[in-house]
Amino acid sequence: AYNIHVNGVLHCRVRYSQLLGLHEQLRKEYGTNVVPAFPPKKIFTLTPAEVEQRREQLEKYMQAVRQDPTLGGSETFNSFLRKAQQETQQIPTEEVVLEVLLSNGQKVKVTILTSDQTEDVLEAVASKLDLPDDLVGYFSLFLVRETKDGAFSFVRKLQEFELPYVSVTSLHNPEFRIILRKSYWDSSYDDDVMEHRVGLNLLYAQTVSDIEHGWILVNKEQHRQLKSLQEKVSKKEFIRLAQTLKYYGYLKFDPCVTDFPEKGCHVVVSAGNNELNFQVRLPSEQIKEGSFKVTRMRCWRVTSSVPMSNGPSGSSPGKSEVKLELAFEYLMSKDRLQWVTITSPQAIMLSICLQSMVDELMVKKSGGSIRKMFRRRANGALRRSDSQQAVKSPPLLDSPDASREPMAKLSSKLTSVSLRGISHSSSANDVGANDFHGNYAFEGIGDEDL
Repeated sequence: AYNIHVNGVLHCRVRYSQLLGLHEQLRKEYGTNVVPAFPPKKIFTLTPAEVEQRREQLEKYMQAVRQDPTLGGSETFNSFLRKAQQETQQIPTEEVVLEVLLSNGQKVKVTILTSDQTEDVLEAVASKLDLPDDLVGYFSLFLVRETKDGAFSFVRKLQEFELPYVSVTSLHNPEFRIILRKSYWDSSYDDDVMEHRVGLNLLYAQTVSDIEHGWILVNKEQHRQLKSLQEKVSKKEFIRLAQTLKYYGYLKFDPCVTDFPEKGCHVVVSAGNNELNFQVRLPSEQIKEGSFKVTRMRCWRVTSSVPMSNGPSGSSPGKSEVKLELAFEYLMSKDRLQWVTITSPQAIMLSICLQSMVDELMVKKSGGSIRKMFRRRANGALRRSDSQQAVKSPPLLDSPDASREPMAKLSSKLTSVSLRGISHSSSANDVGANDFHGNYAFEGIGDEDL
């Protein structure tokens, strides 16, 4: 059996024959031209070298399927991963009570099936709270780790290929919880949410919590005004004032390390307002702040590495030794691209934030609405609408491809820099082209942005 890790966590164990079955199903549904090639069967027993080769091929195959917008979003692929997750964790299908936290610490208990997927659980929580259907798409479920001071460290947004109950119970650690938060970045969407009593209450609770945790910056005078609005229970006015504050609507990450502006700098990263904000502590102890706009990131990648163990042979490296990195290539000035790397256990969550910011920008650009992100499916579960499906995740760039007009125009504008093929990598274990997320929003950049 092969272990499949999703976002750095063991998701399921599957056999070659099961993956072959998935491949055949995908081919039947989407045709041989769309589905990537599958590692061939072998007649004789595999040698250890061939076993390793097959493992690598299967890994590439699964990544290629997941990164294809059609295949990766397909019910066939996602239900395969959900079923395999449930079988691996040996959790039978039965009714259970799942506890979901709200930002103010309130617990919402929902009765679900262990086999319910993320969207089903989200709908159950919304229904329990009386949140109307057309506002469900504004919220998401997040897997968080509760810190000692009662704050949260974000692990990831729960995805469509997992079963929330199984994901949280298989971690066997009460510190891991599921929390409901808003899942959009543009604060103009707050108006839609505030139209409804429950939406307003959820947004208000999240804003109060983010201020209490110091994620939103407040000076003395603003604090006094907020306090007085709170006493009057003027929730809308409270949120309106909060919207003007620094870091409103941002997600704050745990302190980590970056190589910008120099190697080994300690940094606190926040994601919001279509940017990653850095508060960097330089070796000179000076604190500098700066932001990287998502529209100026040409691509990004997440890599994990396990340092060689110096211990006795056979000792397996501890879990904590796996190092996750998010690197993005950024247009620093008109003719200069530079890689910036963040080393953080939350690298995957950072990547998910970047992706969702791009998705939201693209929905807006195409004239779509966040309201339409979810629609009813006949059997009562939620389904993403086609308008959202179309921008689910941009195809990967192999290299600046002349056939993609906007990219070609951009590369001619950046005449004095060679836009290197993305497959060229400076990392030790050369990261191939398929490990990159090319960024559509980058193509929208104009001279005025520089």
